Amino acid sequence: MSRSRAPRSRPLLSGAAALVCVTAVLASGCSSSSGAKSHAQSTPSGGVQPAADTQGGSAAGLQEAYQSAVRAVLPSVVQITTTEDLGSGVVYDTKGDIVTNAHVVGNAKTFQVQLATGGRPLAARLVSSFAANDLAVVRLDSPPSGLRPATFADSGKVEVGQLVLAMGNPLGLSSSVTQGIVSATDRTVSEGESGGGTGATIPDMVQTSAAINPGNSGGALVNLDNQVIGIPTLAATDPQLGSGAAPGIGFAIPSSAVKRIAGQIIENGHVTDSGRAALDVTVRGVLGPNDQPAGAAIVSAPQNGAAAKAGLRAGDVITKLGGTTITTVQSLTESLANRKPGDKVQVTYVRGNDTRTAQVTLGSLG
Repeated sequence: MSRSRAPRSRPLLSGAAALVCVTAVLASGCSSSSGAKSHAQSTPSGGVQPAADTQGGSAAGLQEAYQSAVRAVLPSVVQITTTEDLGSGVVYDTKGDIVTNAHVVGNAKTFQVQLATGGRPLAARLVSSFAANDLAVVRLDSPPSGLRPATFADSGKVEVGQLVLAMGNPLGLSSSVTQGIVSATDRTVSEGESGGGTGATIPDMVQTSAAINPGNSGGALVNLDNQVIGIPTLAATDPQLGSGAAPGIGFAIPSSAVKRIAGQIIENGHVTDSGRAALDVTVRGVLGPNDQPAGAAIVSAPQNGAAAKAGLRAGDVITKLGGTTITTVQSLTESLANRKPGDKVQVTYVRGNDTRTAQVTLGSLG
């Protein structure tokens, strides 16, 4: 990959940057600009246990569990259309609030929303967007009676191996459902900025084998207890395949983060406490000898921000955060993504010809 000597500046955790934690895999956003039209069963705890038999009653029971989840949740999954894009959303409450991805809404302020239950498209407007977690809330101008809000699970209880269904509008095919399992939890991934993504680095994501295609973004990843465990957001691509799709690797924003962010947007009109750490600086990548990445240079550090309070200033080049070597904006964001506001961390930086350290109490992204 070629590198520019002067990458564009970007705010660090006062805006989003990028991270990929899956080897040889890059992730991209899953909104769509196209108009183209197991042997397991769930337990009451939401875990998964092997089925005794895949024939007869066991198979029929599993099929009924799938169909029950579809009947319960699919009516809550909507299609969101802007002048330039198409994606999915999930009805959050009876007031007409719908949660989706920030990259689905993009810069749009008004939308057309098609309910899964049919009828004419409904007008909606943006409440607020929070790009750092790639989440947004839109609100129907005139909510109809009978809206069916989805039930959001405690994503902290999600387990690898759980059977899941992904519901949305891939490639404009409304109310489509795919199935798979939870492949991993607690992934920290970046969607990149190409393909309409926000470049957000998102921690704690749920990885799934359920097919995630353009247009699925903002939809629902659902367990067999009829609960939303995440919002599908990223589909993986493999650079070794010409950035073609890497089958069976998709990511969803965990439902607990969705509830926290969407709840604040609905109540306050914006996010007041993201639960994510910030250095409160704007940075750009710098190159060292042989044009190799050599750190993240501070472009600006607001006076009351976390970095400035610890003595860092514009022109300093961050080379280490805690025990992590920082070579790029991405690696700095990666290191920050899994930290919390109030955490204390040692920052190593270069000022002129001197290498210095500072103890920084991290601020809050918001």
